[in-house]
Amino acid sequence: PANVVFLNGSPTDNNATLFSTGAHSVIDATPSITIVGEQAVPDWDNDAAVTIFEQLYTAADGRVDGVYAANDGLAGSVISILEKNKRAGQVPVTGQDATVEGLQNILAGTQCMTVYKSAAEEANALAEVAIALAKGEEPKTTSTSRDDTGGRDVPSVLLTPKSITKDNVNVVFDDGGQSKDEVCSGQFEAMCAAAGA
Repeated sequence: PANVVFLNGSPTDNNATLFSTGAHSVIDATPSITIVGEQAVPDWDNDAAVTIFEQLYTAADGRVDGVYAANDGLAGSVISILEKNKRAGQVPVTGQDATVEGLQNILAGTQCMTVYKSAAEEANALAEVAIALAKGEEPKTTSTSRDDTGGRDVPSVLLTPKSITKDNVNVVFDDGGQSKDEVCSGQFEAMCAAAGA
């Protein structure tokens, strides 16, 4: 069995709750995975995350086979402790947001993936809905989302995030999500070339 640690986002951010719930829906149904530690990081504070993860890692006696980190900043905090314990690149670490640091960690092999949500796709979808509403038309929707406060389903446009790994990092560059020049600077230039970026 694999031992996994969950480093969740801020408990005051509903998005963090939704991310964690989604991850749990898969991990909890996988009998070969044991969650050996889980904690939320107040205010998504990367410095606090270093301490929190180090405590979780120590409590698990270092027997950690994977880490769900709710964003790339928290993943960077996890990686710093794994580096300290000479395990960076040996323990898969997830992230989200396709930040410069997250993409560089992926290229370096210390983070296995990041979740990318295209701002361009979001803006286009928003514009289509806004234009339809301005014309008094019914906007095209792809799904519904539950409004628990109002107790109803709301027509929604839901977009599919992309899992970014070393093999498809160009997706973020091609979409304008990050600058290739910034990500692939300095020591990362050769890593980008090796990844075909």
